[in-house]
Amino acid sequence: MAARLLLRSSFRAAASCRAAPVPALSRSMAAGGIPTDEEQATGLEKIILKAMKEGKDPYNMLKPKEYAGSKADPHLVPSITTKRIVGCVCEEDNTGVIWFWLHEGEAQRCPSCGAHYKLVPHELPH
Repeated sequence: MAARLLLRSSFRAAASCRAAPVPALSRSMAAGGIPTDEEQATGLEKIILKAMKEGKDPYNMLKPKEYAGSKADPHLVPSITTKRIVGCVCEEDNTGVIWFWLHEGEAQRCPSCGAHYKLVPHELPH
């Protein structure tokens, strides 16, 4: 009985407190619309977006280009030093990785499968 009385009184109170319907807010800004990602980006994000517009990939965010791995078209490995360790999965279903050091200069072969790799200098964007 008390529950019904409480429910009825709360329903009446809610119905009497209702104000006029509020109009939906428009999604436009006072300056003329919602800013794009480029307009509202700051700091490092702005630098990345600007470089991407110029066709650069400063932080290697995109999928790397496919190379044949031959001596004429070796896999390019970016490095900020004169040598880098490289891991080669020689076969598609292979569970082991063949690790070897890649040094600056001419293309070098994987000791297991013979794919060619070449070290290219890379500068950090900042």
